[in-house]
Amino acid sequence: MKMERGSMAAAMRAAMAALLLGTPLAAQDSGSYLAGRQAGLVNDYAAGVEFFTRALQADPANAALLQYTIAAHVGLGQPLDAAPYAAALADGGVESTMSALVLQAQRFEDGDWDGILSALQTGQTVSPLVDGLARGWAHVGEGDMGAALAAFDEMIESEGLRPFGAFHKALALAAAGDFEAAEPLLAQDRSGGLERTRRGVVAHALILGQLGRGEEGAALIDATFGARPEPDLAELRDRLRAGEAVPYDVAADATEGMAEVYFDVASILTNEASPSVTLIYARLAEALDPSLVQATLMSAALLDKLEQYGLAVRTYGTVPQDSPFFHAAEMGRADALYSAGQPDAAVEVLRQLTRSHGEMPVVQAAFADMLRRTGAYGEAEAAYTRAIDLSDPEDQGLWLIHYTRGIARHRIDRWDGAESDFRAALDIDPDQPQVLNYLGYSLVERGEKLDEALAMIEAAAERQPENGSIVDSLGWAHFTLGDYGRAVEEMERAAELEPVDAVVNDHLGDAYWAVGREREARFQWQRALSFGPEPDAAQRIRRKLQVGLDVVLVEENRDPLDLAQGG
Repeated sequence: MKMERGSMAAAMRAAMAALLLGTPLAAQDSGSYLAGRQAGLVNDYAAGVEFFTRALQADPANAALLQYTIAAHVGLGQPLDAAPYAAALADGGVESTMSALVLQAQRFEDGDWDGILSALQTGQTVSPLVDGLARGWAHVGEGDMGAALAAFDEMIESEGLRPFGAFHKALALAAAGDFEAAEPLLAQDRSGGLERTRRGVVAHALILGQLGRGEEGAALIDATFGARPEPDLAELRDRLRAGEAVPYDVAADATEGMAEVYFDVASILTNEASPSVTLIYARLAEALDPSLVQATLMSAALLDKLEQYGLAVRTYGTVPQDSPFFHAAEMGRADALYSAGQPDAAVEVLRQLTRSHGEMPVVQAAFADMLRRTGAYGEAEAAYTRAIDLSDPEDQGLWLIHYTRGIARHRIDRWDGAESDFRAALDIDPDQPQVLNYLGYSLVERGEKLDEALAMIEAAAERQPENGSIVDSLGWAHFTLGDYGRAVEEMERAAELEPVDAVVNDHLGDAYWAVGREREARFQWQRALSFGPEPDAAQRIRRKLQVGLDVVLVEENRDPLDLAQGG
């Protein structure tokens, strides 16, 4: 029997489809089967483990059940617990990339170097990238550095695999204590960008420190992360600059080296594959090296994308308080709590974080963002101000904090402060379309500086012509200026880009009304109501449907042009 190999895209859905063709379970344990099937469709790994394990008791040789149970264990963060199921699948003659990965990881965990090499030799493979690096690290594990370097060199000779071969050869040499040979591999930019990742830079800096070139290591950190890096990087830089030979602890042995492989693959797949596929590699990296907290953070973020918010919260919560990444984990945990419908808990997590890590601008900004999301605009403004005060004045990322503080100020009717923030953001990044659009639209609403406002929105639309909200702003600006024909053109395009946006459809209805297309206007207002507008907007739309826009304008004691400014 042979299952699809290579890509693991939609692994759980594929397993579920296979179940439909597999051994009938109705007479055995249909309840567990159906429950597991539903769990698989919604990526509920905990439920999948429970129900499919139970179903396997009725049909232990069912290949599809085994495959799905493996996927559920991996997603839940128990990849090594899936090894018996992977072995059963292999013993049954089923070739599966998922089971090959799990068995490979288990052998690295056990130090079964001969088993790893034998499996590769007999065709229990994953991909040229993973197989080649696994071969190299297995030879490192068995103490045969000659064979290990030959395996990495073989990858370096292959154009597509060269960066990975060079980077992991450097890590292997460093793990063996040969820092002299490792350093040039990282310094010569042969690693295709891997040497410029956070892990790569830290490894290179530590190697330089071991070679008595701590000042170069410190300069590398400054050049990569700026003069005010995160606290752990700042501490490492300062220790290197002081001449301390900081112990090398990146991929210190073959098992940790393979964890780096899985993490590198997960990093590559982040923007190339579905979250469920990427999660497999992140979970394997976690299992082989629990200290590789970046893999834990990646797993949690992927679970968040998969809408497994409870599991994401628990995964973020495994990061210890003394980790340099604790603040990042808590920020992620707060986001997952918010997505899970627990905004008060999310705010409290970040409030506590400001008490332990309040000196970090990113923490204050995250706290402010959460307060703004929950409607606490006044408190958000204060937190944004703390973030700005703590930041490097030369930090180009400050435009975003000024922008979001401006939004908070706008919501509490502090327009002068809001406009000042928006303009400060544009001083830092004059072409930022979000800021150009927000400020331009706000000025249109206020009936102020209309020529400048139109120019801002036009500039934003030029930079992001497929952004429906910005195109809508452009149409609304033309509407406010009395150019109703142009307003209709832009708003129709906005409605094509954002067909289910209540504001866009409401605006298009107003534009249609202004040019005499009253039946179409009423249709758009009805559509706007169906898309859940804000309560005040919904009430106004219903009134327009009853009496028309002109009467509504009169009732509000505003002429059509004046009212258009208020939308």
